[in-house]
Amino acid sequence: MKAMVLAAGLGTRLKPLTFFAPKPMVPVLDRPVMAHIVRLLEAQGFTELVANLHWHADAIRSYFGDRLEWSYEPELLGTAGGVRKVRDFFGDDPVVVISGDALTDLDLRALVQRHRESGGIATLTVKRVPDPSQYGVVVCDRDGRITGFQEKPDPAEALTDLASCGIYCFSPEIFDYFPEREFVDWAQDVFPVLLDNDVPFYVHEIDAYWNDIGSLAELRQGTWDALAGRVQVERRGREIAPGVIACDEQLALDGVEVVSGPVWIGSGCEIGDGVRLIGPVVLGDGTSVGSGSALRSTIALPGSRIAPSSILIDAIVAGDDFVDKLPPLSALAGSATQAA
Repeated sequence: MKAMVLAAGLGTRLKPLTFFAPKPMVPVLDRPVMAHIVRLLEAQGFTELVANLHWHADAIRSYFGDRLEWSYEPELLGTAGGVRKVRDFFGDDPVVVISGDALTDLDLRALVQRHRESGGIATLTVKRVPDPSQYGVVVCDRDGRITGFQEKPDPAEALTDLASCGIYCFSPEIFDYFPEREFVDWAQDVFPVLLDNDVPFYVHEIDAYWNDIGSLAELRQGTWDALAGRVQVERRGREIAPGVIACDEQLALDGVEVVSGPVWIGSGCEIGDGVRLIGPVVLGDGTSVGSGSALRSTIALPGSRIAPSSILIDAIVAGDDFVDKLPPLSALAGSATQAA
């Protein structure tokens, strides 16, 4: 089977992380979010993969090498325009498309099966959400045939709680409904045409885990969910102490106080004396934590440097800078968050 990973976006909602790296390369635990997607696809029998590239294309291409074919876009073509550019890759096969920032463990084979059984020209993966105002939602009839869309509706006006996951399966005939211009978006340019022409297309409702890692808050939540096992992803490491998973089996925690887990520690980390870790905490590969620091509900991305005596609460750290921090829910040792 064949699939396409959308990896060309700018990731504006993940700034400043995406100033210097593409959104699909933002890590969740020990690898980029796109690596979790590629592994999921390969494990489910999708042996031929293609991805579109634009922002920091070389970073993605160098990480994955020849595991995927590549479609470079000098100018962004849109979520649908990028798929049309590689239409020959799919031939007569169903066109399976997944966003490069989707953290999920859903069964994509079931999506393809649903598409074939429905007989529609397109099948959109949807999931029920508690607050439709945060999502683009899909309205459908009892058979799952799509009848309309709402973009982040007010809860009082929402006709449905089925959020679109940005994971699709299309028949090749879908391209007949594209406009002539190069930049084409599914939601703005293609799906309305299908509705206007009474072309059947359907939803595939899932109960599996799904998180669009499109913001710092969603990155934080996705990381905690992966750490807690709420989403089934592969990760390195073994438990070296209660609630502590480390990638270096010989890592010594002498002088480090783990107040509570879970804590995940990547390869090549250095943790100074007197450090206190209050989970959940994730220390990416090559992170250095200075002596006397205290970390609570903190993510340190690979290569981070945390200065001695720093106090971090609900923080995301990259390099030696804060990317994001939330007001502490309760004080840690009664101190305010300090910058390194």
